[in-house]
Amino acid sequence: MNKIILVIAAHPDDEVLGCGGTIARLTGEGNDVYVAILGEGITSRYDQRNQADKNTVEALKTCSQQVADLLGVKKLFMFGLPDNRFDTVPLLDVIKIIEDLIEKLKPTIVYTHHSGDLNMDHSIACRATLTASRPVPGNIIRKIYAYEVPSSTEWAFNQVWNIFNPNVFIDISETIEKKIKAMGLYLSEVRSFPHPRSAEALRTIAKRWGSVAGVEAAEAFELIREIK
Repeated sequence: MNKIILVIAAHPDDEVLGCGGTIARLTGEGNDVYVAILGEGITSRYDQRNQADKNTVEALKTCSQQVADLLGVKKLFMFGLPDNRFDTVPLLDVIKIIEDLIEKLKPTIVYTHHSGDLNMDHSIACRATLTASRPVPGNIIRKIYAYEVPSSTEWAFNQVWNIFNPNVFIDISETIEKKIKAMGLYLSEVRSFPHPRSAEALRTIAKRWGSVAGVEAAEAFELIREIK
């Protein structure tokens, strides 16, 4: 029986960096994977949000849809929250976005950010996810995983909050190249080596976690909650 899975991402590209190989594997196995990108992902590069070129924002949204199509995502949701300014939005508003998605999609598995990331939007997305998926009677979510985002999780140097402590590894030996290809579609976000968002670095990270798990390539996750 296919599973319904929801991936929560703060920004365009987080879904690929954190679990792109896993998404490709899950959809390839016949599961319904939905991706929700909360923020627009680019206006923080300007002094004022309204200085951002609307065409640039729209181009990033187009890239996100192309990535979703490549990875086999059933449906992509985008909400346009202000980039790196989630702390200017009432937390309840972010929670409501995710609550509504959970009510609509009824996922049994949710992937979200790690709470200790350097990027504050990631931390807020994680907290909002946990609140929206709290285990009240009738909640059908059985598993919640936190993923790492290269250039945010490790750049916190374990000083911002808790340490990313992965205890679940998904073999992406067959889908690592699709992850790399998907990241390559984000032209404004991909970087050259040795940046963590480079193709070479992403392969190295996958091989590193693969060596931990005894496979060629893997993505690492921290199991936040599981109900059996």
